[in-house]
Amino acid sequence: MDLSALLFAGWAPWLAGALAAAALAFAAFRVRWRMLDPAALNAWMGACVLDLALWLLRGGLQPGLSFHLLGAALFTLLMGPWLAMLALAAVLLALAAAGHADWRALGLNWLLTALPAVAVTSGMLELARRRLPAHFFIYVFVNGFLAGGASLLAAALCGVLALGLAGAYPWDALLEEALPYYFLLSWSEAFTTGLLLAVLVVYKPRWVATFDDGRYLGGKPGPG
Repeated sequence: MDLSALLFAGWAPWLAGALAAAALAFAAFRVRWRMLDPAALNAWMGACVLDLALWLLRGGLQPGLSFHLLGAALFTLLMGPWLAMLALAAVLLALAAAGHADWRALGLNWLLTALPAVAVTSGMLELARRRLPAHFFIYVFVNGFLAGGASLLAAALCGVLALGLAGAYPWDALLEEALPYYFLLSWSEAFTTGLLLAVLVVYKPRWVATFDDGRYLGGKPGPG
């Protein structure tokens, strides 16, 4: 999504901005900055640059209805939900600084795109840990592939719902024309997330904060 403040009531962007700022401050407080692995932190910064490129490779039907990969699920699995939220906020700020996003709608875009995607990925990860066997394939397929697709769909549904409630577009246009594109794009998000996650846990498991060698490989460490 690439929501514009012009599509919403005047108070909505301000309220969304305040809520997003509060949520990001809480996320920053929850990060254990002194315990971060320097190598993983470098990977985090590199992932931000890569994700920025993915967001720039987008197409759209109408203002506010753009189609691009999110990378939110991969961020969440690599660094946990709190750093993932901050990373996606950094991507949005970079887009706005480059003139590719509306400054006034940054809060809206973060709340309706980044937050639901990270929340869905985190929820599916926790559910898989509690209900499913600790298996490498399950980690990659459920937490990477399935969560990747579900995270983009969740963000799309939130955006479509917000645009519909705001009266920016007719409901039938949103449901019949925009939503099917997001469903198709979710498969690309799922494939990209699953593939990159599989490569990273094999070659750079230290970069994947949610991957535990002892849990998924029976104590056999990866190459690090």
